[in-house]
Amino acid sequence: MASVIKVVALSGSLRKGSYNTGLIRSGIELSKGGGVEGIEIEYIDISDLPFLNTDLENDGSFPSQVEAFRQKIAAADSILFASPEYNYSVTGPLKNAIDWASRPPNVWADKAAAIVSAGGGHGGAKSHYHLRQIGVFLNLHFINKPEFFINAFQPPPKFNSDGDLIDEDAKNRLKEILLSLKAFTLRLQGKN
Repeated sequence: MASVIKVVALSGSLRKGSYNTGLIRSGIELSKGGGVEGIEIEYIDISDLPFLNTDLENDGSFPSQVEAFRQKIAAADSILFASPEYNYSVTGPLKNAIDWASRPPNVWADKAAAIVSAGGGHGGAKSHYHLRQIGVFLNLHFINKPEFFINAFQPPPKFNSDGDLIDEDAKNRLKEILLSLKAFTLRLQGKN
C-alpha cells in the first residue's frame, strides 16, 4: 500500500466564518473520499500562538503551544496555506506562525506547499506572491500551477453563511490544487 502524504493546513484568517478556513474544510472533505486519495489533511489553528518574541525562547526550547505547532510542521510532508490578502500581503497571524516555525531549526525547509485564497477584488492573489517570496528564504517549495484564488463576493455564491465552500467549480479547482500538491510532494521525496 502506498504511503499517505501528510498535509498540514494553515488559515491566515482567524474569523469564525472564514472563507479561507472554509477552503481548508473543503480540502479535508475532498481528501476523505472526494476524489483526492493518498493525502491526509490536518487543520492547525494558529490563533493561540503568542506573538513572536525571542525572549520566550529558553535554551533552544519554545513555549509549549509553539513547540507543538513546530512539531506538526516538522512531521508534515507538505503544507496547504489558505492565505487571505490584507493590505496586499499575508495576514499578521499567518506571518507570525511562519516566523515561529522558521526559528532554528527551520521546520519549513524542503517541504512542498500550495496556496489557496478567497477574498474580494482579485481573491487574495497578491498575498500569494508575498507568501512565495517568504518561501524562498524558508526553502519552502510552492507548486506553480494551478493557482487558486476566488472572489468570494462575486455571484454566484461561493460560500454559505457558515463559511463552507458550496461552489462546485471552485471545489473542482481545489481538487486540482490538492492533486498537484500530492504529485509535487512525491516528486520532491523522490517517489514519483
